[in-house]
Amino acid sequence: MTAPLSNRRLKAELQTLLLNDDFEAMLAAVRSMPPKKVVSPLFSFFCSGEPLLYWRSISAMGAVVSRMANDDPEAARVVMRRLMWQLNEESGGIGWGCPEAMGDIMACDDRMAREYACILISYINPCGSLIDHPILQQGVLWGLGRLAHARSDRATAVLDFLSPFLSDANPVIRGLSAWVAGAFPDSAIKPLRIRLSDDNEQIPFYISGSLCSRTVGSLAR
Repeated sequence: MTAPLSNRRLKAELQTLLLNDDFEAMLAAVRSMPPKKVVSPLFSFFCSGEPLLYWRSISAMGAVVSRMANDDPEAARVVMRRLMWQLNEESGGIGWGCPEAMGDIMACDDRMAREYACILISYINPCGSLIDHPILQQGVLWGLGRLAHARSDRATAVLDFLSPFLSDANPVIRGLSAWVAGAFPDSAIKPLRIRLSDDNEQIPFYISGSLCSRTVGSLAR
């Protein structure tokens, strides 16, 4: 069954909006839309093969659900649980974009951070709900970095599990974990982070609406 035209039009309008050159204007526009109407289309963009659309949909989800959390906290919790379910093996899905979206939502809203930061952190805990799929693991680390740089007090427990990632063979894992560690400049893992300062491996990196290429060392410094 095909989706109603209005739904297709909404998705098309959202796609155009997400790719707007003015990132802040895009976030403001998405935030002004009815949250419950745009959540599902944003979820669908998590499967996009277009990198900027993928990442911008994650940023937009953060903006939308943080507004939802202010107006209707239980509706925001439903979205968070949906993201968590997609990361559960029993869901039958993969969970692309879900840990990143969790991190962005929590970076935007302290209530969600207070309630769900421990869940996102558990995804790198070998005695918790460790996610070892390499692509999803990168998403978890990006989400943790987004949260930690916005609300470090909600993410301090990440320091208990970050060390192995700082010496990972995958430069993306090293770089993202170094970025997470940088939110805690005086922590006990500072020497491990500083050790990566001369790592010149280039990795893709998304921040503040833009895709760029950064060295692991630059993320560590």
